[in-house]
Amino acid sequence: MAEKKTEVDLTGAQKNAGVWLVKVPKYLSQQWAKASGKGEVGKLNIGKRQGKSEVSFTLSEDLTSPSGLGEKAESLHVPRDHPFTMQTVGGQTLAVYSESSIDKICLEGMVVQRAECRPVVNESYMKLKKMQIAESSKPVRLSQKLDKAVTNNFKPVSNHLTNLDYEKKKKSEGRMVRAERQQVMDMLFSAFEKHQYYNIKDLVDITKQPVTYLKEILREIGVYNTKSTHKSTWELKPEYRHYKVEEEEVEMKSD
Repeated sequence: MAEKKTEVDLTGAQKNAGVWLVKVPKYLSQQWAKASGKGEVGKLNIGKRQGKSEVSFTLSEDLTSPSGLGEKAESLHVPRDHPFTMQTVGGQTLAVYSESSIDKICLEGMVVQRAECRPVVNESYMKLKKMQIAESSKPVRLSQKLDKAVTNNFKPVSNHLTNLDYEKKKKSEGRMVRAERQQVMDMLFSAFEKHQYYNIKDLVDITKQPVTYLKEILREIGVYNTKSTHKSTWELKPEYRHYKVEEEEVEMKSD
């Protein structure tokens, strides 16, 4: 199946258009969204002071009423003045793209300046932040007193479908149901921390796993002894062992 191709309009690169990448507060972007298609949202002021560029944004007075905070926010006002903190691009190559409704991507220009738009911290701004924090900390679920009983809710059942499936699986595979592979390995490693050698019956009792499934995992991490005093027992492969040297030497001498 051929992949869908998307055209990229590079006119912006040919014009060598330089754009600014500016980080703005969330409340400011919300106010701009309210004014979508309604004209001016504010004014950008660019000047110089003592040889350095000084940039600030002034929000339109019509957009100073905060949104999404309810009736309590009627007396509050969104800050209008937002000075910019200018930053360098820092040797990075950044570009700004736009996407049209016909799946066409356009290069709007290369980022030549980064900045952060910050509000002037005053009493009005602090009240706004306090209100925002209070709104965000409200619980999503609220308790409500009902005048009459709800009759369209789910009724209790004697047994859920997941439990029935589990019981069916137990019957089909016998008394023991396979656990997750990593879970079984964790149980085995925990057991071998206490003792070096186990016969398969003891490991079945510890893990409560089917013998065939348990042996399959043991072949990955363990060694089956066919000789010596520990015949017919399992132990961990050398790379999984972490016994103390003294204990290993005692075992070797006792053998």
